[in-house]
Amino acid sequence: MNWAGLYTVVSGVNRHSTAIGRIWLSVIFIFRIMVLVVAAESVWGDEKSAFTCNTQQPGCNSVCYDHFFPISHVRLWALQLILVTTPALLVAMHVAYQQHQEKKLLVLTGHGDTKHLEEVKKHKMRISGSLWWTYICSVIFRLLFEAVFMYIFYMIYPGYQMIRLVKCEAYPCPNTVDCFISRPTEKTIFTVFMLATSGICIILNMAELVYLVVRACARRAQRSSNPPSGKSSLYGHKLSPEYKQNEINQLLTEQDGSLKDMLRRNPGLQEKSDRCSAC
Repeated sequence: MNWAGLYTVVSGVNRHSTAIGRIWLSVIFIFRIMVLVVAAESVWGDEKSAFTCNTQQPGCNSVCYDHFFPISHVRLWALQLILVTTPALLVAMHVAYQQHQEKKLLVLTGHGDTKHLEEVKKHKMRISGSLWWTYICSVIFRLLFEAVFMYIFYMIYPGYQMIRLVKCEAYPCPNTVDCFISRPTEKTIFTVFMLATSGICIILNMAELVYLVVRACARRAQRSSNPPSGKSSLYGHKLSPEYKQNEINQLLTEQDGSLKDMLRRNPGLQEKSDRCSAC
């Protein structure tokens, strides 16, 4: 899998994340993805070929392996990392939408030059308003995915450890046969390490969730205890995302209204635009 592409997409959210979110992303890519790509894939590379049973019955090895290892550790970790990092794309899409709205506002107000548009891309979005809710939902989804996969690992591999010898009596084995797993100690160490980093990510997600809620409550309490007045209140209101969105909607409505008036006054232009639309 191309993990570099996933890193390029998800790292774009890093600039708009909290400090705890940046630590979480570093743990994901340094202690989980790099360990998975560099070491874990080579450790589990021969898991099927090195799984041997003390019988020559055709099909017995494959059936016993499928019974004790319904899904590979590496593939399960890869699926976990993909699902855990996917909610960050919600934040990336929301940030891209807000940047698009800001660019549209700059163009409508006559400031659509290249310099101002580039500044919008470099501007760090404040986690407030609708973006705050999107960020909260992404953190909650990350928590749920991590907890679900921890439970799946526990159900498939009780005790999170690889045992050296398993006894299999599934068909077509002639009787109860002994099957041996390659490098069980090394695999157990990697399994514990990956699950420990998953637990660290759960703690970081919980800390970030608490941090976002506490900061939002503190901000609201500060606004209610110290209400701004006069000119500063009007200026702060104009800088709010809600005001910017309302201004964009108003400008777009005025632009549509002026276009309709122009078409009403000039019927020939209306016919020409209809022909262009038909083409």
